[in-house]
Amino acid sequence: MSAVLDHHGHAHDDHHDHHAPTGWRRWVLATNHKDIGTLYMLFSLTMLMVGGVLALLIRAELFQPGLQVVNPELFNQLTTMHGLIMVFGAIMPGFVGFANWMIPLQIGASDMAFARMNNFSFWLLIPAALLLVGSFFMPGGAPAAGWTLYAPLTLQMGPSMDAGIFAMHIMGASSIMGSINIIVTILNMRAPGMTLMKMPMFVWTWLITAYLLIAVMPVLAGAITMTLTDRHFGTSFFNPAGGGDPVMYQHIFWFFGHPEVYIMILPAFGIISQIVPAFARKRLFGYASMVYATSSIAILSFVVWAHHMFTTGMPVTGQLFFMYSTMLIAVPTAVKIFNWIATMWRGSMTFETPMLFSVGFIFVFTMGGFTGLICAMAPIDIQIQDTYYVVAHFHYVLVAGSLYAMFAGFYYWCPKWTGVMYNETRGKIHFWWSLIAFNVTFFPMHFLGLAGMPRRYADYPMQFADFNAIASVGAFAFGLAQVYFIFFIVIPAMMGKGEKAAQKPWDGAEGLEWEVASPAPFHTFENPPKLNAAANRVVG
Repeated sequence: MSAVLDHHGHAHDDHHDHHAPTGWRRWVLATNHKDIGTLYMLFSLTMLMVGGVLALLIRAELFQPGLQVVNPELFNQLTTMHGLIMVFGAIMPGFVGFANWMIPLQIGASDMAFARMNNFSFWLLIPAALLLVGSFFMPGGAPAAGWTLYAPLTLQMGPSMDAGIFAMHIMGASSIMGSINIIVTILNMRAPGMTLMKMPMFVWTWLITAYLLIAVMPVLAGAITMTLTDRHFGTSFFNPAGGGDPVMYQHIFWFFGHPEVYIMILPAFGIISQIVPAFARKRLFGYASMVYATSSIAILSFVVWAHHMFTTGMPVTGQLFFMYSTMLIAVPTAVKIFNWIATMWRGSMTFETPMLFSVGFIFVFTMGGFTGLICAMAPIDIQIQDTYYVVAHFHYVLVAGSLYAMFAGFYYWCPKWTGVMYNETRGKIHFWWSLIAFNVTFFPMHFLGLAGMPRRYADYPMQFADFNAIASVGAFAFGLAQVYFIFFIVIPAMMGKGEKAAQKPWDGAEGLEWEVASPAPFHTFENPPKLNAAANRVVG
């Protein structure tokens, strides 16, 4: 959507900066989508660091055989809390931050549909995060049942388990409110002339993700509420002694958990679909097929959940169904990867940091996808179930997937948010450092898993020592790369240090967000831009 602004454009909006509240009120009472987006991202970055510290404690313990740093009980608490904090505290709020910042700008809306609900959905995250992190200091320590919170372990945990369940409920409520807001904003507040099939891909992926969230968060709420009643109110949903079934918990959890995996990757697909065309200087190849592929992934994600459960004594018919449906979901994902490569094909590409992270994403995410496809085969999965192979697979998808896409999005839109350009050399250092350290950390884990090393164990026999030492060194290098990112890229950008960004810093970029000044004024699109339906341009 390249555009020339009409007389209602950003020049008019600059006069409204004096409406911005100042001091603590601006942030505590924030109703502006840009401020709330910034809050979400700062929260996400904070939780990424907290979860990262827990991960480094895990890797420090696994650096060599024997028990060095933590005891097995604390080790299990660390693995559980690392997973919960990264999924619910870092990745999901990070993408909601991107949605808050970019969706109104990309569809020409003045703000999100429900501004006060938007504020509430963010501030719910703070007590939830405090409950999660604070559970370490409760009697018996933090929950140690694994991030999936499987029964019967959850029925035997101390009071921190209840705090964890409460925190998950609060975060779920936040997600549902945020999703309702996103759906209503996209469906009701697009600029005149912007049909659904002319929306940017990032907006499409978030529309579909929001529906997924509304569908599955109540399922998780049900599972953990049943756990709560088993713990305190005498029910026996998951307690075999009372006729309950622990495997039923797994079915309910993964009915939530597999769409959840796509909730964490679909917005990443949207960000990459914005960046690749910009730096290839071409339109996105196969836009309609991208939309249909995204929808197909969302629908299929509801019928693949039990591929996590091939070792639970499932009948062969069930194994076959979930094996085939899991392999089928690879097709729309492959369509996306093909389209990104076709977009780059014969484009006049340049490799600034956003494009580096995008190409890195495509490369490493594809590797993660292939290792997942191997897990789809029931006979192979039974061998590698609960080994480090699975740990390697989902980190390839979630770190090199979701996290890399967030980095790409940050570098791409940061000039619009802050009004200054990041330092390109530092950005490239961050990319190469992260890419190399990530692969040094997680690639050896495939071999550990194939050799039979189970996950969530604090100790291991001598034959696994070398690869674990390499992985631990890589993990500390990866953690340092993110500290570098915060101190040398994020903080200077937030303080406005750097050369002033142009209104459209990337010459191949398209979209309404590039039609407002850099930094984006506090109020934008008070009068919606009018788009020419044929050319998809703003007309005056």
